[in-house]
Amino acid sequence: MQKHNTMALTLRSSISLIIQKETKLLPKAKDDAATKVHFSKTKPSLRLRTKCSMKHAHHVNANEKTEKVHVPSVAHGHRNDSTRVPVFVMLPLDTVTMGGTLNKARTMNASLMALKSAGVEGVMVDAWWGLVEKEGPLKYNWEPYAELVHMVQKHGLKLQVVMSFHQCGGNVGDSCSIPLPPWVLEEISKNPDLVYTDRSGRRNPEYISLGCDSMPVLQGRTPLQVYSDYMRSFRDRFRDYLGSVIIVIIDYKLGNDACVVRYECYDKYMRASLEASAEAIGKKEWGRSGPHDSGQYNQFPDDTGFFKREGTWNTEYGKFFLDWYSTKLLEHGEKILVSAKGIFNSSGVTLSAKVAGIHWHYKARSHAAELTAGYYNTRFRDGYLPIAQMLAKHGVVLNFTCMEMRDRDQPEHANCSPEGLVHQVKMAARTARAEVAGENALERYDAGAFSQVVSTSNSDSGLAAFTYLRMNKRLFEGDNWRHFVEFVKSMSEGGKRHRLPHSDSCGTHLYVGHITGIQKQQAQEAALV
Repeated sequence: MQKHNTMALTLRSSISLIIQKETKLLPKAKDDAATKVHFSKTKPSLRLRTKCSMKHAHHVNANEKTEKVHVPSVAHGHRNDSTRVPVFVMLPLDTVTMGGTLNKARTMNASLMALKSAGVEGVMVDAWWGLVEKEGPLKYNWEPYAELVHMVQKHGLKLQVVMSFHQCGGNVGDSCSIPLPPWVLEEISKNPDLVYTDRSGRRNPEYISLGCDSMPVLQGRTPLQVYSDYMRSFRDRFRDYLGSVIIVIIDYKLGNDACVVRYECYDKYMRASLEASAEAIGKKEWGRSGPHDSGQYNQFPDDTGFFKREGTWNTEYGKFFLDWYSTKLLEHGEKILVSAKGIFNSSGVTLSAKVAGIHWHYKARSHAAELTAGYYNTRFRDGYLPIAQMLAKHGVVLNFTCMEMRDRDQPEHANCSPEGLVHQVKMAARTARAEVAGENALERYDAGAFSQVVSTSNSDSGLAAFTYLRMNKRLFEGDNWRHFVEFVKSMSEGGKRHRLPHSDSCGTHLYVGHITGIQKQQAQEAALV
């Protein structure tokens, strides 16, 4: 198995702005310079909506590469009943460039037209910490996201702006690299213990260790203060467009979805916390280190002393360590949620926490991969119920992934069960009375994957929403697009099965072409067909 590097005991605190249909259109720029967005000063209604229609043409920069775009179009309505599951689509990771501009604006505009015609509810974009606060502490650049708001409004879609405080790059599906802000990396170079560290001293620079949450280690501010200032800046920049739905996505994920990963709790802040917890119960020796027998990266559970069937995980020491490890993650989530609720409380927002779908070795007694990720879930203990209870207490939606996966598609040696895991999480949420939203874990375009999501949305307590990963050129190709349109329609009508012909209802070819290097006048011929 190949290791996929992710952060240990990580939490990605993210915020999503959804702009709905009654908001005034943002004015166009007067020239070919970068679009400047001026927000309406009128007080928004309780549920903000964008006034958008296809008659508004997107402004094209004369210096932009020309692209002839053929947009697939599918016309159908929505049923507004209790069984409808709204579908969102994640935009590309590099929607905003390292230079702070909107990437491939013309192609984006055509793609949004197609998504609207397919009946999706809206789109999601990452607002990377490494881009927005790149120039220095408290220096925020929201302009490319404001430009995207303008574009999304025209098509009558909703927009989730996910504020991502982690690095982009190095994980499954990451197509670009966006590190943490340069000034943060400078602090890490001075104090490497700011990031997660494994037993051998290997550092993981993807995220700031939650062990130093309350330490003033970022030029006089604590990480929690930095995240709060970022959220507050976002709120102030888009104040007139809040009031509908704001989602804070907390990604409870450490370690690795694909294999057993060693514990990354060896930075000095995490070690100090472990030592204090051990001393508090009179077991000082337990605080000197993490498990010595947890093995190496990519080892199978039965090859380690800690995770094997009758391993250390089920001893008094193992239970102490796993309780400390998972409690640190819960406490971190609690602090972020309290902060976000304080910032957005007057906006009537909805919060959501993303929980990773770590299904490898799910059938083993120890659930090794989940344990290294901070989820204390074993054959004898429900690790998702405490998470669901915390989220329910704050009125937060539990956002879970791997909704498209089936047990029979997984390799036998992995001993995994994504279907069993999804069922367990949905049952925990039902017990705690928390709502559940879903995502797919991997890029899938086949009818089987879409069918699995529809089945999952119909089972147990259903889904509040579903976000599809991800928009790219492949999505708009032939059968891929047809399967997607059928899926969106099924989700909008409570899981009813739909079958579209090989061309859409307008007789168009389901394809978005990206043609460059053509003459300037041909750029004006970008048309709906």
